Amino acid sequence: MNKLESFLLMCSGAHSSILKKTPSDHNKYVGIGATIFFTGLLAAISAGYAIYTVFDSWLASFIFGSVWGLMIFNLDRYIVSSMKRKGSFWGDLGVAIPRMVLAIIISIVISKPLELKIFEKEINAEIVKMEQETYKQQEDKVNDRFNHQTIQLQSEINQLKTEIQAKQTKRDDLMNIAQQEADGTGGSKQKNLGPIYKAKKADADHADQELKDLIAIHQPLIAQKETQINDIKLKAGNEINNLKRAGLGGFASRIDALSRLAASSQAIWFASLFIMLLFIAIETAPIFTKLISSRSPYDFVLNKHEHVFEMNHKELTQILSNATKNKIEVETETNNYASQSILKAERQLIDQALNNEVERLKRGSLNWKTWITKGGFLKEA
Repeated sequence: MNKLESFLLMCSGAHSSILKKTPSDHNKYVGIGATIFFTGLLAAISAGYAIYTVFDSWLASFIFGSVWGLMIFNLDRYIVSSMKRKGSFWGDLGVAIPRMVLAIIISIVISKPLELKIFEKEINAEIVKMEQETYKQQEDKVNDRFNHQTIQLQSEINQLKTEIQAKQTKRDDLMNIAQQEADGTGGSKQKNLGPIYKAKKADADHADQELKDLIAIHQPLIAQKETQINDIKLKAGNEINNLKRAGLGGFASRIDALSRLAASSQAIWFASLFIMLLFIAIETAPIFTKLISSRSPYDFVLNKHEHVFEMNHKELTQILSNATKNKIEVETETNNYASQSILKAERQLIDQALNNEVERLKRGSLNWKTWITKGGFLKEA
C-alpha cells in the first residue's frame, strides 16, 4: 500500500487494522476517502473565493479557506465513518437520513461561492446595472428633497405670468375694438375718429397702462423666483455630483446579482440548479453508496469487534454490580449481627445484676420497702 492510498484510507475514516483483514474493501474505502478529500478541497476553494470578495486579501482568503476546508473535511469524514451498516435497510436509512440532510446543507454552502465564480462575467455586468440603479435612486432622493421648493416657486411664477397674460389679453381686445371703430369694421360701422373711437381708445390706453404697471411689479418677482429656482437646481446638482458611487462588488451584492440573473434568465437558473445538484451528489455519494451497497466483510468484522467490546463491557459491568451487591449484603448482615450481639450482651448484664440484687435481698440486709425507697440496685449501680 503506497502513501497516497494510506492517506485516502485515512480520509475515509476506515480502521486500517480491520482493512488488513478485509482486503476486498480496500478500493471501496480508497474511493470514499478520495471523495471526502476533494469535497474538503472544493470547500476550501469556495470559502477562499468568498473571503477574497469581502476582504480583497489573498492571505486572509488562504487562511480562512484552509480552516474552512479542514473543518468540512473533518465533518464529512465523521459523517461517513460514523455510519455503520447493521443489516436492516430501514434501520440503516434512519441512520443515514440526518447525515444526508447535513451533507445537503454543506453542499449548498460549498456550491454557492463557486457559482459566483462560474458566472463572474455575467454577475459583473449585472452589478454595473445595480450600481446605476442605486445611483439613480440616490439621485431621485436628492431631487425629491428640492422638487417641492421648485414646484412651489414655479407655481407662483405661472400665477404671475397668468395675471400678466390676462391683462395683455384684455388690452389687446380693447385695442382691437378701438381699431375696428376707427376703420368702420366694428362698433358703429362708421369709419371715423369720433368721440366713440376716442372713448374706446382711452379704454385701450388705460388697459395698456395697467399692463405696464403690472409688468413693472411682476417681472422683478418672476426674475427673483427664477433665480431661486436656478439656485436650487444648482444646489441639487452639486449634491448629486458629490454623491459617492459605492461599488457593489461584495459577497452579498454578488449573491443578489446572481439571484437577479437567475430570475431573468431561465438558462442561468437551470445552470445554477445543476451546479448545486452536482455538489449535492458529490457530498452525499459516500453516504448513499454505503446505504445501497450490501454489507461487506469490513462491516461484519467491525460489527464483530464492536459486539465483543459491548459484551465485555456488559460482563464487567455485571461483575462490578454483583460485587457491589454482595458487599452491601455482607455489610448489612455484619451490622445486624453486631447489633444483635451487643443487645444480647446488655441483656445478660441486666439479668446478672438483677440476680445479684435478688440474692442480696434474700440475705436480708434491707427490707424490700427500704430498698425501693433508696433506689434499689439502680442507685447502687
